[in-house]
Amino acid sequence: MTVNTPLCFRGKKILAPMVRVGTLPMRLLALDYGADIVYCEELIDIKMLQCKRVINEVLETVDFVAPNERVVFRTCERERERVVFQMGSADAERALAVAKLVENDVAGIDINMGCPKEYSTKASMGAALLSDPDKIESILTTLVKGICKPVTCKIRILPSVEDTVNLVKRIEKTGIAAIAVHGRKKEERPQHPVHCDVIKAISEAVSIPVIANGGSHDFIKEYADIETFQKATAASSVMIARAAMWNPSIFRKEGVCPLKDVMQDYIKYAVRYDNHYTNTKYCLCQMLREQLETTQGKKLHAAQSTQEICEAFEMGDFYEETTAIFEAKKTSLETKTQDEDDQMQDPDVIKMAVRFDKREYPPQITPKMYLLEWCRKEKHPQPVYETVQRPLDRLFCSVVTVAEQKYRSTLWDKSKKLAEQAAAIVCLRTLGVPEGKLCEGENHLINKRKRGEQERLISRDHGEDLAEPSHKKANFIEETPGVDVPKM
Repeated sequence: MTVNTPLCFRGKKILAPMVRVGTLPMRLLALDYGADIVYCEELIDIKMLQCKRVINEVLETVDFVAPNERVVFRTCERERERVVFQMGSADAERALAVAKLVENDVAGIDINMGCPKEYSTKASMGAALLSDPDKIESILTTLVKGICKPVTCKIRILPSVEDTVNLVKRIEKTGIAAIAVHGRKKEERPQHPVHCDVIKAISEAVSIPVIANGGSHDFIKEYADIETFQKATAASSVMIARAAMWNPSIFRKEGVCPLKDVMQDYIKYAVRYDNHYTNTKYCLCQMLREQLETTQGKKLHAAQSTQEICEAFEMGDFYEETTAIFEAKKTSLETKTQDEDDQMQDPDVIKMAVRFDKREYPPQITPKMYLLEWCRKEKHPQPVYETVQRPLDRLFCSVVTVAEQKYRSTLWDKSKKLAEQAAAIVCLRTLGVPEGKLCEGENHLINKRKRGEQERLISRDHGEDLAEPSHKKANFIEETPGVDVPKM
């Protein structure tokens, strides 16, 4: 496929992918200070494939949200043409599936082949890939052929220069746009010197851009040092990790900014994009470093929310003003959505403002079970549930059809199951049928379950076959689509 993006990897200063650091606030701050390209933190393919792409109208972001509602990856228009999505993968097809999921929201895709951490290598990802060139070739070739954005990879050097150069030449043939090289072996750590000579040998051996990485400890203390490291490695570009983590204004031509100003700028982005406070706190601690024992550091360490972090940096007013703006925007969008929702609703749907609270029902007994039981008794087809999710807040609403009449709750719920239960309640209350609440007294479904258990015990005591004939099974425990089935 033809690459149709202007992203170029020559002569660039790049924010390296860093776990827990490379989230949206840090990426945007690095761009503000002069970074040309920013890499997100490594995100594992399997986790990303569980995510749903959601447009966040309040924050004006694109969110990739896990089933537990956690935002795994958040991006925005500001970085769209300059953010590279780095993933951890050991499978070509999974890597391609993730790349297709995110490619319209990012400028490029990168495969991590350098992380030496056990959580990565034990799953055959990261640096573990360096010992499996065939798998490397398979993953990269599949991506290059399968997506329209540039593909890169990030490696560490092998024990010998010759082996490293041979591997990179093989990688080059896959058609990738650039390769980032961390100039250390997988067993080496930041305190070990970076091998500029190996990066230089790679740069001279291939024609694709080589991005030099690993110079923070030995070289990069200020902006001018970036060029020094680039010349020492003969690389096309430089990728900065720890020096940028400590002070992202390292990308600023005019020189680094005072740390206090940098941290306040970071906090503004963290609040603006609703970054989780634990991640914000972690990144700020990395910036403070030796100042963690100061009064400021102790306040940060004690903070247990974004608001408390803001107060520790005398930004309480900013937090209140920003959150008030977002609350107003959210309310406005919700009102608009509700108005549109009401206009679109079928006038024949019977509505009621109800929610399902499991504390009001016996264990494993639900309104859906009661409604199914009633339909069978009255010779109606089983209830049919149609559930939709609202993009704005990711809440659910369900409409249940019973005997050609539709029912729904006007209240939206946080899960599909809760929304369906609420719809069942509306139907049961409209029909005047018991819904199984504890306050209704004797529960015939519970009694039916007890009788079933007793019959099985009697059969067992008389040596009868424990497999219960199908005609004796209680109707409410049959598995049907969209119906909660109690555990017997």
